[in-house]
Amino acid sequence: MTTRIELLKPTIAMLGSYVSALEAGWSPDNVRKEIAAREQLDAIKLNATAFVDGLDDPTASGGPISLPDGSTVARLPGIVRWIWDGAVSGAIGFRWRPGTAELPPHVLGHIGFSVVPWRRGNGYARQALSLMLEEARLRGLPYVELTVDPDNMASQRVIAACGGLVIERFRKTAAYGNAQALRYRIDLHD
Repeated sequence: MTTRIELLKPTIAMLGSYVSALEAGWSPDNVRKEIAAREQLDAIKLNATAFVDGLDDPTASGGPISLPDGSTVARLPGIVRWIWDGAVSGAIGFRWRPGTAELPPHVLGHIGFSVVPWRRGNGYARQALSLMLEEARLRGLPYVELTVDPDNMASQRVIAACGGLVIERFRKTAAYGNAQALRYRIDLHD
């Protein structure tokens, strides 16, 4: 039986559970992994309220973001939701450009997700992605794109289970190390 999860807007009340997941070795960032987890722990120590508030930024008011190569780019509107089953069991983010489904070259996809290792294999990622697709529909997007490393079979299965089809194999930009990736598209028309 699959445990039902919820996607919740991050709050200070849930932050302890999120910190525990980070301290246990999980990272919400599939590209920068441990570096991103450490940066988040540092940001939480510095100002927990600002950290939590910054995760929900549908107007892109948070200022520029740093890419893995250290360069900075303009922030897109975006939201992060914590995957919740009584504790933070992962995170899923959604970013977009108002008025278009197209993304700038430095943005690898509309949606990214990560489930804590001790909850993987329980359908959490599929449920979270399905729920986030509803958010994308509400924003009027005709489709979303997600990218995945060619060896990440688990994420490929999750995306395919939610209607994703591979549209290209490509090399990530230099900011992401020029690595091979697969781009999936999920059509949001009913």
